[in-house]
Amino acid sequence: MVKSAENKNRLLVGEVISDKMDKTITVKVTRTFAHPLYGKTVRHFKKYKAHDEASVAKMGDTVEIMECRPLSKTKHMVLNRVLQTNS
Repeated sequence: MVKSAENKNRLLVGEVISDKMDKTITVKVTRTFAHPLYGKTVRHFKKYKAHDEASVAKMGDTVEIMECRPLSKTKHMVLNRVLQTNS
C-alpha cells in the first residue's frame, strides 16, 4: 500500500467488478453530475484496471485506487486500500 498523503496522484473510489485476473482487478468508478441544460442528475461510470499485488480485493468490495506509471497496455492504476469488504 502507498500512502496517499505523500503522493499527488489522482485517487478514485469504486467497486470491484472483476478479480479473475492474476494480480489485477477491474474497478467500476461511478460519478454523478447535474445535466448542464436540464439539471437532471446523471450517472456515468468508467472501468479501470488496477494492480493488486497481494490479491486482497474481492468482487463487490469498495476500494480506493491511485494513478501510477503505466504497468501494462491498459493498466495505469494501483490499489491503494480496501475501504469496505463485501462479506
